[in-house]
Amino acid sequence: MLDKLKKHISQNFPFLAKTKLLLATSGGIDSMVMVHLFRELNFSVALAHCNFQLRGFESFGDQNFIQEYANANEIPLFLTQFDTEAFAKDYKLSTQIAARELRYNWFYELLETEQYDYILTAHHADDAIETFLINLSRGTGLEGLVGIPAQNDKVVRPLLPFSREEILAYAQENKIQWREDSSNASDKYLRNTIRHHLVPLLKELNPQFMESFQKTQSYLKESQELVEDAAIMVYQQVAKEEGETIVFDLNQLLRLPNYQSYLYQWLHEFGFTAWKDIYALVQSQSGKQVFSADFRLLKDRNQLILSPIVDETNDEQYFIEKNVREVNIPLNLTFCEADAILEASNSIIFVDEDKLVYPLVLKQWEEGDSFQPFGMNGKTKKLSKLFKDEKLSLLEKGNCWVLWSANQIVWVVGIRQDERFKINNSTKNILKIALQQ
Repeated sequence: MLDKLKKHISQNFPFLAKTKLLLATSGGIDSMVMVHLFRELNFSVALAHCNFQLRGFESFGDQNFIQEYANANEIPLFLTQFDTEAFAKDYKLSTQIAARELRYNWFYELLETEQYDYILTAHHADDAIETFLINLSRGTGLEGLVGIPAQNDKVVRPLLPFSREEILAYAQENKIQWREDSSNASDKYLRNTIRHHLVPLLKELNPQFMESFQKTQSYLKESQELVEDAAIMVYQQVAKEEGETIVFDLNQLLRLPNYQSYLYQWLHEFGFTAWKDIYALVQSQSGKQVFSADFRLLKDRNQLILSPIVDETNDEQYFIEKNVREVNIPLNLTFCEADAILEASNSIIFVDEDKLVYPLVLKQWEEGDSFQPFGMNGKTKKLSKLFKDEKLSLLEKGNCWVLWSANQIVWVVGIRQDERFKINNSTKNILKIALQQ
């Protein structure tokens, strides 16, 4: 096993040479074998052990075992304890998910604060089978069937080619001590049920099951790479990135023979799970939305607009006093005196400063707001009608700010100036107001 691991590292993880490694060590057979192997290969290692306090005295027995092992072998050790059940309750997570969140957050913190390069975990081939079957039983996309990744950012899993039987044989041959987790004997968790009953049956039906499974996962990974390459090429034709916003052209999208698959590839990384709602959104009326925890997908005419969720309250007001020359929140606006109108546009206006009542107020538009658009000879128009005429998307309307003087609109910022503050023959003081993009 040692020679096989050495070759595996040389071929797939050569970057681990001469690095400082943190080994995630539970005290169980898998992690203790991993520690033994990497010490035999003369890597620079430290141990990282999490006490999740889920098994009472047994959890502290694991912690003491790791401490004694580290001390006896003069290996650096990092320990932490979590109130996992309280964390799971506070954040409405399952105990297993809560433990995973706590564990990996702490690992990454250690990498940064203690200046280690990678964290190694002892996931092996049987873990990959169990994960595959769990995901298969729950219904999953291709990424749920390709198994546990050998590397995910700074997390490396070097034992994935090895079976549980190989690890046990190595432990017995080298007289390695480990701790048994009593919860592994219970069928309370789906993984344990699969481990105790389904996997042994599959191996009994096909003695070469492990080899066949690894070949299948290799083929699935190759297929996933092809899918990802195709998704990238089509994305360039369908999507347009505008800052933090992505706009998908539905006319282009609907020409694809399997547009739902492309939407899944593009959107799953943003945390969306309501796929039926997303697929229905394509044919929905404008204004329909689907949300993930941090993003929203909005149908707007012939577009789907993906954007981060922001606080959309309309009650924020920003006051601008006389002689202020620049504001940076919520927009970048500059104010300066001018001798004449030179370059008026949607982003630059010139107003009669003597008509202004200070402080000016900058706030988001509200339903019912109206103004007198520049050039329309005093006719009043509601902002909602202006936005419709300008063909603004719902997202653009939601981000629209208005500059007020007393109870009159001076400027629908970046869109249209108000007629009442325009320059005329009697104007003595001209103020230039510019929106800096």
